[in-house]
Amino acid sequence: MSMGDRLRQLRLERHLSQEEVARQVGITRSAYSHYEINNRHPVYETLIKLAHYFNVSLDYIIGGAGVKRPEHPTEPQEHKILELFKSMDQEQRKQSIGLLLGIVEGERKKSVRSVAKSKS
Repeated sequence: MSMGDRLRQLRLERHLSQEEVARQVGITRSAYSHYEINNRHPVYETLIKLAHYFNVSLDYIIGGAGVKRPEHPTEPQEHKILELFKSMDQEQRKQSIGLLLGIVEGERKKSVRSVAKSKS
């Protein structure tokens, strides 16, 4: 499988547009489009950004035997959350984690109350 095919596959698996990927790695949509159709090859720095963005090895992107990392979010919402988190400063991250933990704990307590209520 060529590098362009791999990039296209990674993008489509995550339900992303070429514009979204290009914006995240700091290139034009046109440049990214050329990568997917194998008309041009990205410079080393862009390859690193793409590998980081898709959470895969450089070897995987260039068509080698490297494997994708399965822990990468595959749902579009998960990907958006991860990108938002990456764009936050340290304090925003801390506050966001606190809010999420509060939501999860609230749901857990609600579930426990519901089970206890149904048993009585």
